Amino acid sequence: MSVAPHLRLPPPDRLLSSRTGWTRAHWEVTADRMLDALVPYATPGFAQYRLPGRSSWSGIVCDGLEGFARSFLLAACRIAGAGGAVEPALTERYAAGLAAGTDPDGAEAWPRITDCSQQMVEAASIAVALHETRPWIWDRLDSGVRERVVEWFSGFVGGRTWDNNWRLFQVVSEQFLASVGAPYSREDIESGLDRIEDWYVGDGWYTDGDGQNFDYYIGWAMHLYPLLWSRIAGPDDGGRTTAYRERLSRFLEDYPHFFGSDGAPVHQGRSLTYRFAALAPVWMGALADCTPLAPGLTRRLASGTMRHFAERGVPDGRGLLTLGWYDTFLPATQPYSGPASPYWASKGFLGLLLPPDHPVWTARELPLPVEEGDRYTALPAPGWLLHGTRHDGIVRLVNHGSDHGAPDSPGSGQPGGEEDPHYARFAYSTATAPESAPHAAARGIDNHLALLARDGTPSRRGRIHRTHCAGRTAGSWYAARLPGDDRVFRIGTTSVLHGPWEIRVHRIDAPPGATVHEGGHAVAHTLRPDATSGPGWAMARTAEGLSSAMVALHGWDGSTAQVARDVESNAYGPHSATPGLRLEGHPGGRSVLVSLVALSRDTLHPEALRHAVSVRAAGDGPVTLAFLDGTTVEVGTESAGAAGPRSCRSGAESTMEG
Repeated sequence: MSVAPHLRLPPPDRLLSSRTGWTRAHWEVTADRMLDALVPYATPGFAQYRLPGRSSWSGIVCDGLEGFARSFLLAACRIAGAGGAVEPALTERYAAGLAAGTDPDGAEAWPRITDCSQQMVEAASIAVALHETRPWIWDRLDSGVRERVVEWFSGFVGGRTWDNNWRLFQVVSEQFLASVGAPYSREDIESGLDRIEDWYVGDGWYTDGDGQNFDYYIGWAMHLYPLLWSRIAGPDDGGRTTAYRERLSRFLEDYPHFFGSDGAPVHQGRSLTYRFAALAPVWMGALADCTPLAPGLTRRLASGTMRHFAERGVPDGRGLLTLGWYDTFLPATQPYSGPASPYWASKGFLGLLLPPDHPVWTARELPLPVEEGDRYTALPAPGWLLHGTRHDGIVRLVNHGSDHGAPDSPGSGQPGGEEDPHYARFAYSTATAPESAPHAAARGIDNHLALLARDGTPSRRGRIHRTHCAGRTAGSWYAARLPGDDRVFRIGTTSVLHGPWEIRVHRIDAPPGATVHEGGHAVAHTLRPDATSGPGWAMARTAEGLSSAMVALHGWDGSTAQVARDVESNAYGPHSATPGLRLEGHPGGRSVLVSLVALSRDTLHPEALRHAVSVRAAGDGPVTLAFLDGTTVEVGTESAGAAGPRSCRSGAESTMEG
């Protein structure tokens, strides 16, 4: 792709931006188009934007507030970034909306802020937007309107939020109250900031609340709001800003490894309909002057992601962001997602707050890590391995740590608990999405090893119990349970990365006669993918040449290989296909299964891949993998982990060899 079908963009600048062609002007045009497109959906007083699409569980009025608040954040970036030199109608709309929304007797009145209400989320966006546009909006509001805005925000004071990133909405909003001389609670602010200290796990990573909740919320919430708070608090930060800057700097060291050469971010976690909000921590690093990334890399990463979505029809022909990834796709959303929820993507425009002469806008673009060479990156804090391949620009994420389950809760991943396909799968990538429609997720086909009940119901990978994550290997186990069976069976897996491949070494407990199924990456397209299979291998390939293969290496004797198809189950396209292996009649007890998972835009020959790795395994002893380039890897029990490759470098990040 080379054009944005629904945007009239300036000509590309191939001198300044040799990789994307995008400049600040492209960002401004995109922001203006998105803001102008909202006007037809505004209520008469501009206090709500009632967009088309499925309503959230909060109702139409709160959804309308969401449209105002989240688009106000985008408008704020545009207004403040231009020093107020924008079309007067833009500032007038949002000033009018503040007046109408805070009029308790008006037809467009916003719901009051109450404990744990959605209004808390939206208030934080309004607080940030008011702070950033203070000379052009807040300072020019009628005193009566300012008093009503303060009164509305006062619902936060002494209030209760959900115990996760929501604590930061209260922190930011009450700091705004403090900044305008209104009553607020210092205890609310301090306790919220103290609470996130409990969730910091090191290396720049937080978990979003208790448990193993790792996803893009770490960047667009846990890192973002503390530093937005710092911008409001100024010198009255109690010395906290230094730690927030240091943590974000460490986080950003690894963050570029999450993006493919086409600009796509790894497709993992919830609220993915926020799309380019994933750029928020990148811009915040520059705003807070704490980024380790060169200015040209910051812009290349950000512009590449914006261009990626623009070329795929985001925003759509109406100029709107829909509930989905590229097209409308509701399984990529949550019940709290209303038609304006995607406008948290406004956080991806924070770079416009930087002046036009800032180096991020004037430096020449630099390549992403995946454009410079093949990369491995181990992230022990979330329990992830990343591996990117330069030849096809794909980044793959291997997951042995994030399950989005609260500790000891019924749905936490304990035996019999529920799972979320956006967290529970072994692997994700920048080119694929999990099969997430309810009917498809229930099958548990893609990137999962399951015991199957007689009716085909798969065991669920809920709570992920980590064993190790370093160099090019990571491991974990989960407790498998079948319907109507009180027994719990341990499924342990170690992933070993080699070139573009993931080798999975499974040690499984299973009842006699059980059926075992394992799947690879689901590929999806507007056209039906091709499917082929042979002895010990299966492969699916899209019309654009993206191939996914599953190859049996050890322990799968007597298994069948097949490609499972589905429709309307994948964010990347209406037709999806997943290669898999199926072993029936397990003898019972413990066994070792070894498989190779491949995802590539190159031509794959899965029948040849069966001979690319030799496996030596005996009982419960170590499993040795020997590759054709002479590399060997010894995999012990899950608790022992795996020794590093004997002929390759190892470490947190290294360049692939071979």
